[in-house]
Order: sequence, then C-alpha cells, then structure tokens
Amino acid sequence: MPVRIGPWSLLLRPRLIVTSAGLLGLAAGILLLSLCLGDTTIPPEHVVRAFTPDAPRLDRMVVVEWRAPRAVAALVFGACLGVSGAIFQSLTDNPLGSPDVIGLNTGAFSGVLVVMLLGGAGAGAIAGGAVLGGLLTAGLVYALAYRGGLQGFRLIIVGIAVSAMLASANTWFSVKAALDVSMQAAVWGAGTLTGLRWGGLAAVGMGGALLLLTLPWLSRWMRALELGDDTAAVLGVRTEVAKAVLVVVGVVLTSMVTAVAGPIAFIALAAPQIARRLRRSGSFDPIGSGLVGMLLLGGADLIAQHAVPGGRLPVGAVTVCIGGGYLVWLLLREGRRA
Repeated sequence: MPVRIGPWSLLLRPRLIVTSAGLLGLAAGILLLSLCLGDTTIPPEHVVRAFTPDAPRLDRMVVVEWRAPRAVAALVFGACLGVSGAIFQSLTDNPLGSPDVIGLNTGAFSGVLVVMLLGGAGAGAIAGGAVLGGLLTAGLVYALAYRGGLQGFRLIIVGIAVSAMLASANTWFSVKAALDVSMQAAVWGAGTLTGLRWGGLAAVGMGGALLLLTLPWLSRWMRALELGDDTAAVLGVRTEVAKAVLVVVGVVLTSMVTAVAGPIAFIALAAPQIARRLRRSGSFDPIGSGLVGMLLLGGADLIAQHAVPGGRLPVGAVTVCIGGGYLVWLLLREGRRA
C-alpha cells in the first residue's frame, strides 16, 4: 500500500506492520519481566509506579537504578547487533556473513585487550579500543578480500582466517598480561550486562540512535546491492562507496556493544535470518532484524539471570549455547542446498 507524505513516499505492507507490532509487544513484555523478576519479585503495578516521582525509595532504587539499565541495554544492544548482522549478511549474500563469524567481535576484543595492556582502564579508553579494533579488523578483512570488487564468500573465508589469528593473539595477550588484567579481560570477554548503569548505556544508546536514523538510506542501498553491482549502479548507487559506508556502520554498531558488554555472539548471525522468515521477505530487513535482535538478547539475558538458582550466567554464555545449535542447523541446511 503506497503512502505519500509531501516529497516522501512509503510502501506499507500489512504483514510487516503486524510483525513489527508483534515483535515490539514481545519486547515490551520481556522488558516488564526483566524489571519484575529478581531476588525480590516486584508486581507490575509497582514497577510502573517506580518511575513516578512519588514512588517508594526502595522500589525506585531496585527498578530504576539497578534493573532498568540492564533490561534496556539488552534490548538496545540486541537491536544494534541485529542491524549489524543484516548489513553484513546483505553485503555477503550469505547467512554466515555476520560480524561474529568474520572476526569483527574478535577484533574489537583485541582492541580492548591492547588498551588494557597499555594501562587504559576507563570506559572511554575501552570503548575507543573496541571501536578502533573493530574498524582495523574490518579494514584488514576488506583489503584482503577485495579483488576488483567485494565478493561475499571470499569476505567470509578471509574473515574466518583473520578471526582465528586474532583469537590466538588474544589468548597470548591474556597469558602475558598481569593477573588482574587477565581476570578483567576474561570476565569482560565472556559477554556480560552485569553491573551496567545508565552512564554506560548512554553513549551506546545515543550513538546507536544516530546510526539507526540512517536506516532508510541503508535499506535502500542494501536492496539495490542485493540486485547486483551493475543493477545498483544503474539505480544511481555508487557501489563501492555504499559498501564502505555500510561496513563502517555495521562495525561501529557491533564495536559499541562490544565496548560495553564484551563480545556477544550469534545475535547478529540469527536475527536477520529469523526476521526474513517472519516477514517472508526476499531481502534483508535491518528494521526487522533489529526487532528480532531485541527479543533474542532480551530473552537470553532473562535466561542468564534466572536459569541457575542462586547464580547468574554471562549473557554471552547463553547466546553461545543457543547460537551454537542454530549454527549447526544452518550449516546442515546450507550443506544440503549445496
């Protein structure tokens, strides 16, 4: 159903609207559950009241200061990872083309380890190290995979090789570092949202929001590039410039999450594929992928907090367990198609 608003025109599809509303509703439900559940269960009506000026001090402290930053972060970070996964799977035209498979998470981890080894312990230094590490890794993979153009399968193979080398370097850095740095890196490297506060979420939230505002242009470029470089050029897209911009946006989205929460695997891999099946779309949809990423990471964080009585798991451990099964299924499916 085409809709025109002044100089802008939109194509509204009922299925996309319904699935988006359903995903947002489920995300809201996960958010409410995250705020209610904990060592002390708080009823939903008290959760809502905790955000009002006359809320009891204890409810406000538990809900607004302790639980809300982690719950909101799970949704925001999941959206960033889902969009990043959609970008890279669209560029590579391959369901394995996600940031965690082609080494961008590992590169961001390497950047953080280098910063830690150099004595940087502040949030700004760690965030800068993660983003710089991710961008340098993306540049290396891009340069090694570029042969008169960017071919998706070559990018994945090169990315896997670079990721393996960086993982070995990360292990060496961790062994050679001081014990306190190694412990800090090990906890952070597992991928965790524990202890997150509004200050840590603010930078990623603002940066992610600015990048997500570019989704209309990114979606247009992605749809054009999926038709082939020649067709995209005919449609007025400067293909190599568009690919470079998409890579930078995808890397920054992933690296910002990695800087705060550590490398969280498989959300970027699974979210775009699930979104395509839910929406029955032939192209990669960054908006749908972001919504599915919200659900996946929000749900994984609920499991991480409450699956083990008396203890809490790193959310990265939960996503690896869930994503490992998904990756095996995906590899078997792609093997049959080949």
